[in-house]
Amino acid sequence: MPAIMFQGTGSSVGKSLLVAGLCRVARQRGLIVMPFKPQNMSNNAAVTDDGGEIGRAQALQARAAGVPSSVHMNPVLLKPQSEIGAQLIVHGRVRGTARARDYQAMKAGLMPDVLASFRHLSERADLVLVEGAGPASEINLRQNDIANMGFARAANVPVVLIGDIDRGGVIAALVGTHTVLAAEDRAMIAGFIVNRMRGDVSLFADGMTAINAHTGWQALGLVPYFTGAEALPAEDAMELSSRARPSAGLRVVALCLPMIANFDDLDPLGAEPGVDLRLLRPGAAIPVCDLVILPGSKSTLADLASLRAAGWDIDLAAHVRRGGRVLGICGGYQMLGRAVADPDGIEGPPGSAAGLGLLDVTTVLSPQKTLRRADLGAGYEMHMGVTTGPDRDRPFRGEDGAVSADGRVIGTYLHGVLASDELRGALLASWGGTVSDYRHEAAIEAALDGLAAHLEAHIDIDALFSLAR
Repeated sequence: MPAIMFQGTGSSVGKSLLVAGLCRVARQRGLIVMPFKPQNMSNNAAVTDDGGEIGRAQALQARAAGVPSSVHMNPVLLKPQSEIGAQLIVHGRVRGTARARDYQAMKAGLMPDVLASFRHLSERADLVLVEGAGPASEINLRQNDIANMGFARAANVPVVLIGDIDRGGVIAALVGTHTVLAAEDRAMIAGFIVNRMRGDVSLFADGMTAINAHTGWQALGLVPYFTGAEALPAEDAMELSSRARPSAGLRVVALCLPMIANFDDLDPLGAEPGVDLRLLRPGAAIPVCDLVILPGSKSTLADLASLRAAGWDIDLAAHVRRGGRVLGICGGYQMLGRAVADPDGIEGPPGSAAGLGLLDVTTVLSPQKTLRRADLGAGYEMHMGVTTGPDRDRPFRGEDGAVSADGRVIGTYLHGVLASDELRGALLASWGGTVSDYRHEAAIEAALDGLAAHLEAHIDIDALFSLAR
């Protein structure tokens, strides 16, 4: 089936967003389109319709395409647990852990899994839009590559290279990629797109011509910065700063620890007009506020140690004494208990630690990973560990989570639960905030439609889709 692959001159050049928008464009043109990313590295993940997990970006792309999400859309997912190691997810299930250096030798053995998933999607689609990972120019990682040119060559998929003009040096980035690639890889690139232009697009017309002259690649579009992207879930923790929405209203502080996961849980609150959401990184004290959120974590014990090193355990205790409220999600929920134990070394070296003691529960991490959609419709679970204790007799929702005796501290395993307008409104009211008419799911759909219209206006879609083979 026809397919096009989108690679970048670097990380965070907008590949995920462009593929999501192009999925919506293809859908609006009556095509059955499937997103695909051979290898992803992210701690922002989603539970799929077929019961596994994939990167958040591929779940959004599936939504844009109007198709059920599948583990085949992201067959290899790496979830960092430390600076040098990650949990390895293959076809939506944990296959183990890998240190960065060891993983380079493992990649060749994963290519059959990648190609099998690509074939699975191709058999069910009119068009497959493939997203690469990181820079296409990393020739030091080219051997055994499954994420960029290694996949493109193996599957015979033409490549469109994306450069980000907003960060500067886009001509050098595109032409430099052309220069360092091997001739066989360079021949896979059929065109280029320059993304995130600010200001008068006519000012870069000569730049587009210069890139074409140096590379021979077809200029497919100069895309202005799309401000509506802030309404869409982000995947890369580098984009965390765009999640904050300082304003008047309910004062909410979210603690951004090093191994933060599924931080798009914060988006619905950040979009509320009556919520002042601030993201706090270690190094600053927790200010006086109404609510503190401990988001998910890919390494609960390591992040709990970081929390204590930042002095936030003391700040949280003072916050609760003042009558403040706390919400812990997934790993954040586990930290709120009396203790967290990892006897098998699931997320790092075996060990245990005292929790924050704000909920009367304890957690033991276990090899079996829980992946499920919430029975009551809002949110999904994605965690390793079993939490027990008296406060679970007051569940947050259904049979999930725990609530303190005074009702001020809530722990839940449900990611995405704040995306429910009804539940979010009830929580805002209980926290003393203002309930608005903001509708989260409708805002995402509107942003995807707006993105599609934006790309239709600034990319030669007919020329782009004609490249597919």
